[in-house]
Amino acid sequence: MTDSRTRQWRHDLHRIAELGFQEHRTGDYLAAALDGMGLEVTRGIGGTGLVATLSRGPGGALALRADMDGLPLTERGDRPYRSQHDGVMHACGHDGHMAMVLGAAGVLAAEGGFAGTVHLVFQPAEEPGLGAKAMIADGLFERFPADAIFGLHNLPGRRAGSISTRVGGIMASEDNFEFRIAGRGGHAAQPHMVIDPIVVAAEVVLALQTIVARSVGPTDPAVVSCTEITTDGARNAIPGEVVIRGDTRSFTPEVQALLERRMRQLVGGICAAHGAIGQVSYTHEFEPTVNDPTAVATALVAARLTVAEDHIDPDTAPMTGSEDFGAFQRQTPGCFAFLGTGEGTPLHSPDYDFNDEVLETGVRYYVNLVRSALQ
Repeated sequence: MTDSRTRQWRHDLHRIAELGFQEHRTGDYLAAALDGMGLEVTRGIGGTGLVATLSRGPGGALALRADMDGLPLTERGDRPYRSQHDGVMHACGHDGHMAMVLGAAGVLAAEGGFAGTVHLVFQPAEEPGLGAKAMIADGLFERFPADAIFGLHNLPGRRAGSISTRVGGIMASEDNFEFRIAGRGGHAAQPHMVIDPIVVAAEVVLALQTIVARSVGPTDPAVVSCTEITTDGARNAIPGEVVIRGDTRSFTPEVQALLERRMRQLVGGICAAHGAIGQVSYTHEFEPTVNDPTAVATALVAARLTVAEDHIDPDTAPMTGSEDFGAFQRQTPGCFAFLGTGEGTPLHSPDYDFNDEVLETGVRYYVNLVRSALQ
C-alpha cells in the first residue's frame, strides 16, 4: 500500500467531514474502499458505525478502532481538500485515524502475515462521547468478539512519528454537573428580606475547590471546573435562582463516584445553612480511558517494530482530556496510544490539519500490531 494512496484517502475523508451520527457519506466511502480490498463489511452498527472483518485462518481476534466524526467548526485556509460541508471539519484528525486503519487493512488484506481475525471498527460520534456506547448497545462485541481493542490518536506538540502510551489511566473521564440554587429574590436595596442565591452560589464554588484538595487522595488526579454561572436577576434585583454548570475529570470509577458524592453533600449542606434549596444534576459523559497491562505490552512490541526506541514513551503522563475509547475498554481489554505529529496547530482549531508525514507510521504500527499479536 503506497503512501500516496493513504494520503488520498485522508484528503477525500477530510473533504466530506460530518458530525456525529451523520457520517453517511463517510460510511459510504469507507465501505467502498474496504469492499474493494475484499473485506466483509457490516454497516449500521450503533447508527452510522461500521465494522470490516478480515480473517486468515484460526487464531485470536483483535479490533482496531478509528473514529469517524468531525467537529462543528468552519475550516480556515485554502487547502485543496478543504471541507465541502460548511460549518463542519475534521479538526481533531479523525480523517487521519480512518486513513491509517484503511492503510493497515490494505496491507493485511494484500499480504497477510498473521493468523486469526481482525475487526476494523469505525466508530461514529466520538466527539459527543456517544458513539462507542451506541455500538456496544448494538451488540458490537457479541457480534464481533475481540480479545483486545487498540486505538491511536494524533497529538500535536509531540515529536513527529513518536508513539506514547502507558499502563492504567491515560485519558480522563468527563462528568458534567448542574446545580440549581433557589433562594428568595427581591430588591437589591433590601437584602435582609431575601435569601440571596448568589451568596450561596459563591460559597458553593469556593467549597468545590476543597474536594480535590481535601477529599481526593494526593496521588489520584482529578479536576473540578465551574464553567458557567447564570441568574434570573437584574442589576437592581437580587435573583431568585442561580445555576452553576461545569465538569469534572478523573481516571478511575472510584474517584468519579467520590466527586459526585462530595458535590451533593456540599451543595445540600451549604444551601440548608442559608435556607435555600439546592438541586444537583450529575451525568457521566465519558468513561476514563484505562489501558490494560497486557494490551500495552502488545502495543509496545508493535511500537518497537515501527519506530526507533527514542521515539517511544512507554510511560507517558496521563492527559485530562477525554476520549470515547474508554467505553470499549470497559467491555474488553485495550490499549490507547498517541501518535506525535510535531509542532503545529492544536486540535479543535479551525486552522488544524493532520500531518500527512506520520500517516505511514500509523499504518506500520497497526500492521506490526496485528502480525506480532496474531502470529
